[in-house]
Amino acid sequence: MRLQVQIGTECVVVPCKPDDTIHAVAKKSVEKLRRLRPKLPLADDYFEVRRTVGNSLLDPEDLVSDVLKDSDFIIVAASVEETEDAKEAKKQEEIDNARAEIEKIDNRRRKVSFADSLAPMVLAPPTKLLILDGNSLLPEDLVRCEKGECAIQLSMESEDRIRKARTFLEKIASEHRAVYGVTTGFGTFSNVTIPPEKLKKLQLNLIRSHATGYGEPLAPNRARMLLALRINILAKGHSGISVENIKKMIAAFNAFCVSYVPQQGTVGCSGDLCPLAHLALGLLGEGKMWSPTTGWQPADVVLKKNNLEPLELGPKEGLALINGTQMVTALGAYTLERAHNIARQADVIAALSLDVLKGTTRAYDPDIHRIRPHRGQNLSALRLRALLHSEANPSQIAESHRNCTKVQDAYTLRCVPQVHGVVHDTIEFVREIITTEMNSATDNPLVFADREEIISGGNFHGEYPAKALDFLAIAVAELAQMSERRLERLVNKELSGLPTFLTPDGGLNSGFMTVQLCAASLVSENKVLCHPSSVDSIPTSCNQEDHVSMGGFAARKALTVVEHVEAVLAMELLAACQGIEFLKPLISTAPLHKIYQLVRSVAPPLNEDRYMKPEIDAVLEMIRENRIWEAVLPHLETLEAMEELDPDALRQFTKTPTGIVQDRSMIPISDDEESIE
Repeated sequence: MRLQVQIGTECVVVPCKPDDTIHAVAKKSVEKLRRLRPKLPLADDYFEVRRTVGNSLLDPEDLVSDVLKDSDFIIVAASVEETEDAKEAKKQEEIDNARAEIEKIDNRRRKVSFADSLAPMVLAPPTKLLILDGNSLLPEDLVRCEKGECAIQLSMESEDRIRKARTFLEKIASEHRAVYGVTTGFGTFSNVTIPPEKLKKLQLNLIRSHATGYGEPLAPNRARMLLALRINILAKGHSGISVENIKKMIAAFNAFCVSYVPQQGTVGCSGDLCPLAHLALGLLGEGKMWSPTTGWQPADVVLKKNNLEPLELGPKEGLALINGTQMVTALGAYTLERAHNIARQADVIAALSLDVLKGTTRAYDPDIHRIRPHRGQNLSALRLRALLHSEANPSQIAESHRNCTKVQDAYTLRCVPQVHGVVHDTIEFVREIITTEMNSATDNPLVFADREEIISGGNFHGEYPAKALDFLAIAVAELAQMSERRLERLVNKELSGLPTFLTPDGGLNSGFMTVQLCAASLVSENKVLCHPSSVDSIPTSCNQEDHVSMGGFAARKALTVVEHVEAVLAMELLAACQGIEFLKPLISTAPLHKIYQLVRSVAPPLNEDRYMKPEIDAVLEMIRENRIWEAVLPHLETLEAMEELDPDALRQFTKTPTGIVQDRSMIPISDDEESIE
């Protein structure tokens, strides 16, 4: 017969005879591993031998045939010959390696987030060409623009539509018909007729007068999203802008030249007038702009150094540039994609915490979720089943408490599918609204060249994205509420059975004490930020614009909520990995062990107190780069496919109604059943 033997993180297959003792098998295993891994500092003796199933301690004098079956899995805790100096050197090496990995992450972040720099810098050229047609732009496309991955170009059909609309609008202007914003003033001045010789001046005055924003500017990479989205809306051909001006805007985008756009100052109706006016102002050669070759400089200097021409406005073109919901929608699309990434990774992190806390997976049984068929709930439950212990995906940690009498866990473990699920569903609901808004004409008035009409309407009202982003913030905040409570369970000895604050020498060391405090503070801030911005409205423009969406703040605070959620989950992930240190030599399932190893590449075990912020930031950056999800995705796809073929593939089997977990190998075979062994 043969046995599978784990020693530390290595595993060997050892042939043995039925009359061999457990001691003989353990010794043979250590000798075999020493031959295969001569650099491992293994001693001749060992501490103990355990059977993986049930974590049962084995007597060294027992015969193999009496206590084990062929192909059983056992764990040998071998001694390691290490001096104290060697141990300290190993710890320092782990810390040094982690610092090197942190530096790589920081460099990668600086390279991608070129917006953080105010000085000139060299950027990698874009690797993708994005064709804008006004109808098919997706949130993930805007994120690629934010990362500097895309150059943009108009579709031929869009160019034709833009030309037709402009030709018709110029005809209307030449006939001097009364059309809002073309031959009249704006807002409460809509009853003021503008003489023909001042129509161009009217548009320039509009941009200058409306560029009155407040606060810190959008980072240049986020301002690029705003520019790309405005170009996409103009590509629909209902705004009346000229092809010449839109091509100048595209040239500025492709040269990474963006305007100084203050983040505050929009009420989200009539569109995001103030930030879009700042966006247009730089393109006119006024105000400030940023480019990789100049950093922040006067706009005319930036345009000249990048061989770009300023816009020259004709009738209605100023209004076409600033009337729309692109500030709230661009930030909303970016926030949506980050929410999507953190929600998926929250499922993974929750799974790891559950295994470390020795929870039961019975609450994720497919039949429970089948009879409450919310899509997000069932999706989250499926992921948890695929990540956690099953016959197809064993966890030594789960095996170690197979026969415990606990039948159910606290809500933050048991109800993960129900709470995370509604977040997944909310994200998809918001995605539909944001994607529609990204491809909608939100100008006023709108040009319908085929009908030869210009019609005033209200598509500029930002209520749709504002309400959607308030909803998104409320939903995503729950991920952090759940995460912080799981973090509390991890650091609380009475709830986890692990050392208090996850430190081996409490008192002298404080461990994860204030990590949980920080997480609690972020969760508390989110509760305030989740108050809906869009429930407010203050009339503007002499009560002509008497209801507004307040969508700009809805977008900004939704992004802040998501950032806080990312941070809290990073802290939970670090704590869960620290918890594993106290369960060794047991390890989790293959995909969750992969996550543990990924975290350990930047954050070694916390054996004693040290400065942790760089490690927290590094794990946070991993989450923002979606690396936690990418690490488990191949495994998830495989296991989910298995369950599609066999609904019982990931199921935990039980003999009793109390839910004490038993798999097929532990269920006694009745007399009328044949053994498959």
